Amino acid sequence: MTACVLVFAGLDPGGGAGLAADILAIAALGAHPLPVATALTAQDNNRVHAANPVDEDWVARQAAPLLAAFEISAVKLGIPGNAANAAAIADIVRTLRARRPALPVVLDPVLASGHGDVLGQGDAVKALGELLALATIVLPNLPERAALGAQAGRQMLVTGGHAAGDTVVNRWLVDGIEARAWHWPRLPHAYHGSGCTLAAALAARLALGDGMEAALDAAQAYTHHTLAQSYALAPGQRIPRRLLQPRT
Repeated sequence: MTACVLVFAGLDPGGGAGLAADILAIAALGAHPLPVATALTAQDNNRVHAANPVDEDWVARQAAPLLAAFEISAVKLGIPGNAANAAAIADIVRTLRARRPALPVVLDPVLASGHGDVLGQGDAVKALGELLALATIVLPNLPERAALGAQAGRQMLVTGGHAAGDTVVNRWLVDGIEARAWHWPRLPHAYHGSGCTLAAALAARLALGDGMEAALDAAQAYTHHTLAQSYALAPGQRIPRRLLQPRT
């Protein structure tokens, strides 16, 4: 059977981030995505103009037949949309963990768009509280790490794209102690959906059975290649090429 990744995230009609990014990245790495929409958005490659959470009952209704029909090997969490949706998702994760206690749960703690636009209703950090406690690993960027404070989780990959310099340093922290750091050459553009891509890729590799360090290796390498092969749809942020072209 093909490994399945249950995904909770928002819908980006521009196809650059959220569920669209997750579906492509998970499929590209050999797993099968099961996408559950948590919010509808109006956005382009640069700005989120509006975001409307899906009703929490519909989040649960979307997930219920997936839990009944498929063996779920990992969960990837993006924006919940609001606190009610986060609570509904937490209940679903607890149900899955009752069946499979070691189920990997990857949380991308998106607090705002790259431009600072709001992606849901209410206090985004507070809404993530239950999900942070359930996550196997959390993938904040530097501003998100600062905003989350002490509740960021036992394992984190803190991505360093917001820091200055020609090298991006991503740090894997376990219980607050650096377990490993990866150094990637900084690429010349800004990108739409890079965090979604990384978190989805990591969930896919964990679903396929990789250990955490190997999964982090593979997910970062894949994401770096998607950015190196990115393409423009309009001025501004580029789109990662999740279905990679062969390198020559």
